[in-house]
Amino acid sequence: MSTQSADAEQRADAPAVLARLVTTAMALLTDLDVSSYDEESALAAITSLERLKRAAAASQARLSVRADELARCRQRDEGLSAERIGAGVAAQIALARLESPHRGGRDLGLAKALVHELPQTLVGMGTGGVSEWQATLVARETACLDPDTRRAIDERIAERLPGWGDAQTAREVRKLAYAADPRATLARHARAESDRRVTIRPAPDTMCYLTAHLPATTGVAAYAALIREADEARARGDSRGKGQVMADTLVQRLTGQATAPDVPLEVEVVMPVDTLLGDGSSPAHLVGYGPLPAAQARRLVRDNRAATWVRRLFARPESGQLVAMDSRRRRFEGELRHLVVLRDEFCRTPWCDAPIRHIDHPVPHREGGPTSADNAQGLCEACNYAKEAPGWRARVARGPRGHLVTLTTPTGGVYASTAPDPPGAGLGLPPAPWQPECPGVWSILARAG
Repeated sequence: MSTQSADAEQRADAPAVLARLVTTAMALLTDLDVSSYDEESALAAITSLERLKRAAAASQARLSVRADELARCRQRDEGLSAERIGAGVAAQIALARLESPHRGGRDLGLAKALVHELPQTLVGMGTGGVSEWQATLVARETACLDPDTRRAIDERIAERLPGWGDAQTAREVRKLAYAADPRATLARHARAESDRRVTIRPAPDTMCYLTAHLPATTGVAAYAALIREADEARARGDSRGKGQVMADTLVQRLTGQATAPDVPLEVEVVMPVDTLLGDGSSPAHLVGYGPLPAAQARRLVRDNRAATWVRRLFARPESGQLVAMDSRRRRFEGELRHLVVLRDEFCRTPWCDAPIRHIDHPVPHREGGPTSADNAQGLCEACNYAKEAPGWRARVARGPRGHLVTLTTPTGGVYASTAPDPPGAGLGLPPAPWQPECPGVWSILARAG
């Protein structure tokens, strides 16, 4: 056998070799007997595993670029228009990495930057000296530069990068980027200022994070104003903590109310009947947030000074899933749309927790899929567009835990998504709410000021 033939055979067998290696390593790590390690060897093993994680991340980056190139070639061969080449590729990579499509797009972008423009940083990851987050910082701080300048900075920091912490990495690379191309840096700052925004996301213990992404000078000025108000209030004898005064002042100034609790609002909570009317402990679901303790949900009703509406939904006794509502319309609108949002809570794509923006037909309407709750899933905008790329297919079924959607990617990967349990489902509720003529009554509280 010639050397070239042997090399070709070895390359063809590489995927199988890697699969066996990973399977063996996972089995070894899962059953690792840590009791046999002393302190020194335990710390050495931690270092080795961290280097392995970094090397694996480097290989993931290279494989992601390879998968992207092959997918684009396939799409061109299939006659996809130039503007749609690449559609759904990042979503496929996200599913393969068992993560959200948003992170999949970010990781593919990082992989392309590392492979094509930051090769020394990629080498550092492969040898275990550079973390994936460090590589992300290098890519982020040089994103406004042309490829040649990025490569020059990559070469310059290659030897020192493994010894830097995260903050130093960002700081040093940013300085080099500023010096290399001041004009590009100023243009980047201008674009960043146009991207100012306010976002909200859940936090533990029924709290949330309200975040403002602002120019540095504006943010510092706003924060200083809140500190000044808190210091003055504390000097007047206010018993609240400094952080409490700052948070309450922020809400008051944004809403124009004299006190924070008087803010007009509209909140929707889904809860079992015994949570609403009795002393049940089954959590409620605050739409757009997540689980809410039963006692706190009842307080929303009890302490509400505005109008309150209560309406009933019905659930299947065997699964607790909300009952379907059928429609002859093409679009999901009105109460049917509302029902799907309440049932799915967040985007149904596996590992994506984004808010629902679109209601999608898993079996497309053009293929005869009905506009019904059974043939519906809530998706974020990005996931809905990714699913429309050629080769993607979704099907619906009723699984043991309720509404089930299976998603098949163009390369044959299959991923399943089950709608979350409604409040109280499967938690050993007393049988009173479950009556044959009206199984599983759920109440929705709409609170508005």
